[in-house]
Amino acid sequence: MTVHPDYAYWAAALEGTFGPVHDGDAQCGFYRRRLYKDGPFVPVAIWRGEDGKLVALVDQRAADAADIWTWVCDKPITEAQYRAVVAGERWHDEPPAPALSNMPTDPFEALKIELAAEHEIAAEYLKAPVTTQDQANQIAVLTKRLSGLKSRATDLHKVEKQPFLDGGRKVDDKWRDLKEEPDTLSKKLKRHLDAYLQEQQRLENERRRKAQEEADRVRRKAEEAARQAAAANDDAARAEAERLEHEAAAKTKEAEARNASAGRTGARVALRTFVSANITDFDALLLALKDRPEIRECVESLANRAAKSGVELPGMTIASEQRAA
Repeated sequence: MTVHPDYAYWAAALEGTFGPVHDGDAQCGFYRRRLYKDGPFVPVAIWRGEDGKLVALVDQRAADAADIWTWVCDKPITEAQYRAVVAGERWHDEPPAPALSNMPTDPFEALKIELAAEHEIAAEYLKAPVTTQDQANQIAVLTKRLSGLKSRATDLHKVEKQPFLDGGRKVDDKWRDLKEEPDTLSKKLKRHLDAYLQEQQRLENERRRKAQEEADRVRRKAEEAARQAAAANDDAARAEAERLEHEAAAKTKEAEARNASAGRTGARVALRTFVSANITDFDALLLALKDRPEIRECVESLANRAAKSGVELPGMTIASEQRAA
């Protein structure tokens, strides 16, 4: 089909070939543009009037073709699409607009209604596979619209929550020192006690050792006395053996551990044993822990990070798949 020279740029642009663009040098054709950020597209027509001068309509309103040119030059549409939209139809690559009327003034409630309407539109698309480019375009636009809804919800959530966050920070700041400094000072005092309690524990261990030795000595003596009493059938000897057994039991009780401590019941500080690992062979330990879920999760995270950087490490390959995003 022969194209009038005035429409050559537009015809080529419809095929994906964009010619040189110069500010103010508008070209005849049919286009679309947004009147504000993230606003809906409106139809644009540019043609030459009977006097040879360029005429432009933006959303059926007269406009200066030179002024709008750079806003529309990369958004050509067919004449059929232009006339359909002017007649009240929706853009072929956009999903139906959500049916919204008599919306509440509360932005939270309004967004809930808008999301419910978008759910209904999405449900229609999800009923059947995508088979045309127009359907694909409409779904893509719908996902963009949902992202915009999420952004608005996020912004409104932040605004509503911010006073509580600010108030919480003020409360935290007010009480922070009174909450943290006692603990810090308490730990400092406990560390100051360490040397004393460790020495007391050393003395206690020495006392226990000697007490246990004495208990063992008395027990051996009691056992020997019991054997002699049994052999001699002597009541006095048996009584002495029993006395020695009681003495051995008492000394064994005396040899029981007493942890070094300071303070009183309810306010006692004592030595406690804190256990931690001292890694002597990292590779061997890693091999022993390799089947633990948290280790696998950590390794997978590091491997994914390497894969995204294009680094293929021993023991892994880089896999890729294409998904709509």
